[in-house]
Formats: sequence, structure tokens, C-alpha cells
Amino acid sequence: MERVFLDGRPFIEKMDNQEQVIALGYFDGVHLGHQKVIRTAVKIAEEKGIKAAVMTFYPHPSVVLSPDSKRETELTPNGLKAEIIEKLGVHTLYFVKFDRILSQLSPQNFVDEYLIRLHAKHVVAGYDFTFGRKAVGNMNNIGEFSRSMFSYSVVPKVELFGAKISTSYIRSLIEQGNLEEAAKLLGRPYRTTGMVVHGDQRGRTLGFPTANVDEDEAFLLPPNGIYAVRLIVDGDPLDGVCSVGIRPTFYKKEEAVKTVEVYVLDFKGDLYDKRVGISWCKRLRSELKFDSAKALIKQMEKDKEDTRNYFLSE
Repeated sequence: MERVFLDGRPFIEKMDNQEQVIALGYFDGVHLGHQKVIRTAVKIAEEKGIKAAVMTFYPHPSVVLSPDSKRETELTPNGLKAEIIEKLGVHTLYFVKFDRILSQLSPQNFVDEYLIRLHAKHVVAGYDFTFGRKAVGNMNNIGEFSRSMFSYSVVPKVELFGAKISTSYIRSLIEQGNLEEAAKLLGRPYRTTGMVVHGDQRGRTLGFPTANVDEDEAFLLPPNGIYAVRLIVDGDPLDGVCSVGIRPTFYKKEEAVKTVEVYVLDFKGDLYDKRVGISWCKRLRSELKFDSAKALIKQMEKDKEDTRNYFLSE
């Protein structure tokens, strides 16, 4: 899949002239609702014998439109978003820079510059997608701006268990530590990525050597606590126990640094400097302060067994 960043104007001279079906949306999370939009575009492209593309935006529009309440973290920053979308059969992924100029474009100018000039033959978006200054353009009136150059499809609201699947709802579930419910709406476990870096090796002294994972993008992290996770190393999932927090047994709050550390079950080896993924499966407990290292080790043994049992029961 080709990744194209459109962060300057004019950009069209760099593009080819092939007709394509374009799916539109921010797609943070690439959840089941987003997947339906993208799969619809891929299916229509196959029927028409042309390529399927996705157009997404960065940074989040709130950075420009609501800087005082902007979204600082994402479920799927650009790198992971691209990995997931590629697996859905998309040929080209356009990352459009959302800036003040773009936010002020009229609906007609947006369609002219970003759809017609990219040779859209058909456009697909969710029922609530809007475009143009003050969100005047939407999927009810997009035909008025198409200049009869493309047709379009509107994907209706996607629900699960009687509720709309939305990025904001999934974010709230993750912020509560409800990873199992979030996974149902995402269609997969929530995942973050990062590099394994050197820590203070305290886990090793306790008999639980951990991989200290430094996130490589601005991911939303679950709340402090202990989790059953799978550490993805070179494409292989390894069962593990993950600690997110400030390690209050050993550090005072004012001097503590938040860390993400994974103890991999039944693993011996060196993970330093590897790029890894963490699939967050289940919250086991909140972060606790223990009176002694011995008490902490006892609890960690229980966490290890709880994790093992969780994966055995899947």
C-alpha cells in the first residue's frame, strides 16, 4: 500500500491520473464502523475494476479547531493506522494535513481540490462525515458539490449491543481499563507500539525481568494497573503481565516516572532495542503500594498465574 502525505498545496502534480474509489474519515481506532466504510470502498473498487484509496487527516481536527481541549493521544496514530488499513485491501492511503487553511475551505473547494483532482470515481463515508468550513458539507449534500464527476455511498450507523460504535466511546472504555469491551468494538485487542529500552532493572532483582516499553507515538494508555497482555515481538505474540504506573512501592509520587513494563511468561532472551507491540487483553487489578518487596513478589506471582489462567481459558 502506498502512503501519500498531502501537506502542501498545490500537491496534485505529484499524483497519477488513475480513477479510484476513496473512503473518507479520520478513522482513529479503525474500529468496526470504520472497517465497514473501508470495506465498502474496497468492494466497490473491485466491482469497478479500479483501485481503492482511503483519505484520512492529521493531526486531529481539535488541534486546530479547539486547541484548549485538543486531543493529545490517539488509539491509532499514523503508523499503526496505516498498518491496519493496509490489511483491509487498500491500495493508497492519503494523509491530509489538517491545518487552518484546510479548515477554512468551502465544501466545494474541498471537493474540487481533494476528491475531483485525485480522480475520485466514487466516494464512501459514514453518515456523520462532514467537510468544508463550519462542517457545512456532509453526506446528504455531497452530490451538490460533485460536479457530476463521482457517485457516492453513505454507510449508516454501525451498532453493537444496541449502542453506536464510536471512537469516543472506545476511548472511554480504555480510560476505564475495560479492554475486553473495547476489543469487541475494535474487532481486535487494543494495541500500542514502542521500543524496548533500558530501565532501572528493578524487576530483574525481584525475579521478574521486564521489557520496559517506550511508546513510539502518542497512544492513549489504559489507567495505572496490572494487565494481561500479549507482547508482539517480530510478529510473534508472547503472553505477558504488564504493569502501567509509577511503582509506588519503591518511588515517592513526586519523583516517580510512569512506565510500561511487560514480564513475558516463560521467556528467556534479550528484547532491548526491539520495536514491539502490546495487545491489551484484560485488566487484572489496580496499582498498589506494598509494605515490602516480599509482599510485592507474592502478588506478582499471583498476577502471573492469573495471566496464565486467562490465556488458557481463551
